[in-house]
Amino acid sequence: MYSESDIDQAVAAGVMPEQVASDFRNHVAALRATPAVDEEHFRFLTGFNDIFVTIAIALLLMAVANIGGKAAGGAGAGAVAAVAWLLATYFTTRRRMALPSIVLLLAFVGGIAAMIVSIGLSIFVDADEQRVAGISAVAAGFAAFAAWVHWKRFMVPITPAAGAAAAVAVVVSLLLTILPESLRLAWPLLFVGGIAVFAYAMRWDLSDRARQTRRADVAFWLHLVAAPMIAHSTFQMMGVFQGDMGLGKALLVLLLYVAFALVALVVDRRALLVSSLVYVLYAMSVLIRTAGSTELSLAFTSLVIGSALLSLSAFWQPIRARVVARLGPWGERLPSIQAAG
Repeated sequence: MYSESDIDQAVAAGVMPEQVASDFRNHVAALRATPAVDEEHFRFLTGFNDIFVTIAIALLLMAVANIGGKAAGGAGAGAVAAVAWLLATYFTTRRRMALPSIVLLLAFVGGIAAMIVSIGLSIFVDADEQRVAGISAVAAGFAAFAAWVHWKRFMVPITPAAGAAAAVAVVVSLLLTILPESLRLAWPLLFVGGIAVFAYAMRWDLSDRARQTRRADVAFWLHLVAAPMIAHSTFQMMGVFQGDMGLGKALLVLLLYVAFALVALVVDRRALLVSSLVYVLYAMSVLIRTAGSTELSLAFTSLVIGSALLSLSAFWQPIRARVVARLGPWGERLPSIQAAG
């Protein structure tokens, strides 16, 4: 299996002319009857060997963490980060294996953050909540810097998403450190952070409207980070799972899900729909129980939502074309709309 990144590298190396690459993509799109721009491709597996190597890496890193942890506080996490970097020089740079590269990036960034937290807690043994928030802010800052360094060296598409998540954690943790009472604003802060990451994702998306380069992969992971921040914070602020949901709140959840669906259509990304799915399922079940059907509420809910999502998926392109057409000149800046072959 060849990924979009492999094709891009072949073009860059002069192995494949750019026109041939474009014709190949159009041919595959025609066979699938789906434009490549609408597929939301991202490289995750290149073969079963990715899984095999990932398991081996996980076992090795767990052993390194345990051995290092016996030596000193934070040593295990630091050793994990160091080993993850060394392994990435082979499995990411030379072998270009997708899943191992993702795991090694997360191990490197997470190892740096865990090391800082461990060192901080060992220094401030009886740290209160405010000091813990400060330690978390420092750890998140180091994690964001580690993601930037890793990106400069390896350019794994998920790296900017990890850095963006760390940056949001820095801001939230700093606010909790300076203003401990802002804990009650945690969900609104997370919502604002999600919007910021979403905007950053759109910056990458709009730089590759045809979604044929690594920038589209970066945007995919950023959307995957932004979506749960936006969805969970929105519905948590509404108190969806706090007490009994009334009819009015259930209808509002459904309306918000429709709004999320419109946003997903406009930007041609489905992450928002997936992230908020559990809330709309709950709201729909409440509506069905209100209508008098309690025993089959779960079955009817799954039937209605499942059918709606399948229909949306099947007619995604024509629906999206109509929605984007109503945006006028703004629609011309969005990811391309191509006719299915």
